[in-house]
Amino acid sequence: MNMKPINFYLIIVIVLVGCNQKPKKEKFQYERVQENSSEVIQNNDIQNTVILNSNDAMLFDKKVIKVNYGEKITLTLNHVGKIGKDFMGHNFVLLKKGVDVDDFAQRAIQARDNEYIPEGDEIIVTTKMLGGGESDTIVFDAPEPGKYIFICTFPGHYQLMQGEFIVI
Repeated sequence: MNMKPINFYLIIVIVLVGCNQKPKKEKFQYERVQENSSEVIQNNDIQNTVILNSNDAMLFDKKVIKVNYGEKITLTLNHVGKIGKDFMGHNFVLLKKGVDVDDFAQRAIQARDNEYIPEGDEIIVTTKMLGGGESDTIVFDAPEPGKYIFICTFPGHYQLMQGEFIVI
């Protein structure tokens, strides 16, 4: 008796039986995590010495800065890009609570001779306008606890270049 046909049929049966099995599904679950606006802020997130970088893509490297109330804050703004301040200038402007950011930024466009800082008392503190490769450091007292907005006032930048300054 020839064993080759039996081996061939045996292999075919094994393959067919193996292919007929359904793949096992892994048991996988996930929970949708909702962002909680009343989050507890950890102490390691708070810093009183802040380094904020800006670049030629009109971005700050931080969207949230958290500091302690009543302490001296040292903030250094770096413009890590290469384009000069006449075409890609950046600054850090910390606005008081309740300031209409859109209105303020529109008025800033008209204040070219004052480094795009409009007249008024809506600002807590600001750096000078920087070009690529420049830095400016400011020291100020943290304002009252709460959430504040910081922006770059160079024309057209504030929509991308803004964030929250949270005082704990």
